Amino acid sequence: MDALGATVRLRSTKGRWVVLATVLGSALAMLDATVVNVALPRIGEDLDTDVAGLQWVLSGYTLTLASLILLAGALGDRLGRRKVFIWGTVWFAAASLLCGLAPNIELLVLARILQGIGAALLTPGSLALLSAAIDPDDRGAAIGLWSGLGGVAGAIGPLLGGWIVEVSSWRVVFLINLPLAAAVVWVAARHVPESRDPHAHGRLDVLGAALAALALGALTFGLIGGRWAPVVLGMLLFAAFVVVERRSDNPLVPPSLFRSRVFVAANLVTLAVYAALGGVFFLLVLQLQLAAGYSPLASGLATLPITALMLVLSSRAGRFAQHHGPRLLMTVGPLLAAAGLLLMLRIGPDASYLTDVLPGVVVFGLGLSALVAPLTAAVLTSVSTDRAGIASGVNNAIARSSQLLAVAALPGLAGIAGADFADPEAFTRGFDVAMLICAVLLVLGAVLAAAMIPAGVPAVVDEESVACRPHCDISAPAVQPEPAARS
Repeated sequence: MDALGATVRLRSTKGRWVVLATVLGSALAMLDATVVNVALPRIGEDLDTDVAGLQWVLSGYTLTLASLILLAGALGDRLGRRKVFIWGTVWFAAASLLCGLAPNIELLVLARILQGIGAALLTPGSLALLSAAIDPDDRGAAIGLWSGLGGVAGAIGPLLGGWIVEVSSWRVVFLINLPLAAAVVWVAARHVPESRDPHAHGRLDVLGAALAALALGALTFGLIGGRWAPVVLGMLLFAAFVVVERRSDNPLVPPSLFRSRVFVAANLVTLAVYAALGGVFFLLVLQLQLAAGYSPLASGLATLPITALMLVLSSRAGRFAQHHGPRLLMTVGPLLAAAGLLLMLRIGPDASYLTDVLPGVVVFGLGLSALVAPLTAAVLTSVSTDRAGIASGVNNAIARSSQLLAVAALPGLAGIAGADFADPEAFTRGFDVAMLICAVLLVLGAVLAAAMIPAGVPAVVDEESVACRPHCDISAPAVQPEPAARS
């Protein structure tokens, strides 16, 4: 085994502490992905910023998280997963404090960039720690419990964020992370055994991570500001990243993964679909509050059916893919989600929830529920078992990167400028264009899945796989722990 020390049974006191620490740790990052969205209009009003400022509030966090999550996972495998998990939690808490105290948008964006570093350090270690610490006979149940409780956290995120903003301040959305982080550190330090990957070797690909971060940073800066020079620079840096990965002895993104046609296809679908999701979840809550006149709490409640449906249905979709292959649901899911976005075009000033909002939200949620688990299954089964962990991590990073670039580019493409932030009718026109663009991206994802994913080939993943578990994190697919962690 790869753990330092003996594993523990799930029903033991120590086993319950391990589950608590990993659930709270993953919930920290998952809640941040949903709660902050609900607070964006109040942040914009309080800090007197425009749409570009709000784009950076989301993009700054996603930039460092997407750039560093693979490097952070490799760091945990070498130095100790518990150690890096605790480092990440402390870093995340310190950055959250800076977010809550930020006096202007510039310092808030800087704090969000730092917060993304902490999220990158703690996110990969959560499920890997659980898998390494729990006895093999109990791991399936433990992962199911982790997924279920994490799903509940994801589902209540928009509701919690709306309630906090409405009764208090958007700053509390960040400050509430401090007691949660303190609990995670205390439990992890006292009750979670340390673990490492004995097969991890070689130098960390720091150059590759730096090039990825610089490329994404330049692209984000150029797309938000409408400047072509940084976009070209970002593309050149990305080309340099590809060259470095091809020549590296220990690449962050092993080029050999892309020899699998199914892996390439699954990641192309991920690129299109998660770009659409990034745009939808950024603009939908803004549209509900700025144009439809919903309160923060009401807008949080409005999106609750999406995560609730994913919590109930995503594991069933994963099991369907096990027996019938992922192609059908990877094709139908994006098409359903696209239909949901067309229904969302009815959301405008004074929109009725039951007739204008709920139908689109429900159909969109059904589409995501059908798609996410089969997509994960396709990634996991496209490579050999011993490479499933890194394949899952690459897919997660691609999903986050596509969301980052979509949030950066979509407002400009839809014609949403800074002045439109205070004009409900102008914002609604831009929202409608953006939803049409996102619908096209989802249809593109469906076409790619239908054309490139083999038909009728079961996605053979075991019952402990994240593809067979509820998953409600809208920011990226779940990260599968390395198979060595489950041996």
